Amino acid sequence: MKLSELMENINILRYHGDLDREIEGITYDSRQVSKNYLFICIKGSHSDGHSYIDQAIEKGAVAILVDKDIEKDGVTIIQVENSRVAMPMIGANFYGNPSDKLKLIGVTGTNGKTTTTYLIKSILQQAEKKAGLIGTISIDIGNIKIESTRTTPESVDLQRIFHDMIANDAEYGVMEVSSHSLEFGRVDQCIFQIGVFTNLTQDHLDFHKNFENYRKAKEKLFYKTKKANIINNDDEHGRIICGYIRDLDVPIITYGIDNKADIMAEDIKIDDRGIEFKLVTPDYETVIRSSIPGKFSVYNCLAAASVAYVEGIDKETISKGIENLKFVPGRSEVLSLDKPYRIIIDYAHAPDGLENILNAIRHYAKGRIITVFGCGGDRDKAKRPIMGKIAGKLSDYVIVTSDNPRTEDPYEIIAQIEEGIKTTSCDYICIENRKNAIRHAMMIAEASDIILLAGKGHETYQVLKDKVIDFDERVVVKELIEEGI
Repeated sequence: MKLSELMENINILRYHGDLDREIEGITYDSRQVSKNYLFICIKGSHSDGHSYIDQAIEKGAVAILVDKDIEKDGVTIIQVENSRVAMPMIGANFYGNPSDKLKLIGVTGTNGKTTTTYLIKSILQQAEKKAGLIGTISIDIGNIKIESTRTTPESVDLQRIFHDMIANDAEYGVMEVSSHSLEFGRVDQCIFQIGVFTNLTQDHLDFHKNFENYRKAKEKLFYKTKKANIINNDDEHGRIICGYIRDLDVPIITYGIDNKADIMAEDIKIDDRGIEFKLVTPDYETVIRSSIPGKFSVYNCLAAASVAYVEGIDKETISKGIENLKFVPGRSEVLSLDKPYRIIIDYAHAPDGLENILNAIRHYAKGRIITVFGCGGDRDKAKRPIMGKIAGKLSDYVIVTSDNPRTEDPYEIIAQIEEGIKTTSCDYICIENRKNAIRHAMMIAEASDIILLAGKGHETYQVLKDKVIDFDERVVVKELIEEGI
């Protein structure tokens, strides 16, 4: 594609060089530059792409997009007002506006995004519809799965993924849409058919500063949809969003348990084997069963069923599609062990998520609940004592440990969690090394006890200061059992 075609609809402030150059690839990562590439310089929280221009040229870049006054000989330099804002359009131009050809479904909210997208995909598969998936755990373009590095990829990567999905004959693209991606414009130039709101609880306030900003970031998704917006009517912020988007020319479908909604769950039964409820829609009723226990699981199933309802999928297919999904990696995942106690791995890393999983376990636990958890470094500090209090209130014993401390002192993070636990009467211990913390939990566990390993979920690593180490809790548990624990 010629550079001039690539820059179509982009407001160019100035340029020097040849706009008729043939461009064979685009990237914002200088390490991925190859021959005849356009290198897009964007400023991130830790680095600035403008600092890597020489490296990009050495690797074969023939054109550079900047938002600073920069000149280089031998390459075309194009200056725009904001390169990050221009990047989604450039990506869409290069890959042929692929989201126009996909039925794109976006799911946003603090909790439940991953499981809801998996449920939607499972229903679509049951309906014999081919769907790609983008989210926190992985990216599935149809023929291959790629480990995900962030909930929602950068805009150029998204357009490439959509292009690959179409090449693999996907009809649908189901994706998690993070508040960061909406705020940074990563999903600009994405045409969504359906938007889904799960809930809004405390998380990422280090970035958004307050709940209003956090909600407004999520709300942006519902101005990008064409067919329907699906909103949790039991969530206070969901009801506020409904008020703001009600005048849009896009139908709103609400779902809920406690408040009147278009699609509801009634006659709910929850035990350690899962959930069962009656799905009530404007057109039909049917029984839904899932092997993932907890009230939060009912909400996830309602959200996915609402999407399927909008898409005209019949009730039998919806029921079967939900039932087919036995578990989602790192989401209320029960390990298969030859032990008298159980170990559950869950990604809960925010107050509401931790409270949800502990309440779910409390509903069916016959023995003690032993909770092992920590909080991530370089993230919302305000939630740490809150999570400590939740763990102490809903557990019988708590082991406070490290999560991903990143650049922070892990002992300081633990001390902040302790502030919350100390307001409860729960017994606890602090063991900074996460493997040793899990070891201690397994050593003290008795018959019928449940050990909850919270915070890591699907992650197979730990981020410690300037290094990343392998840390898959499934592997750690297996190693400890082999040690005789």
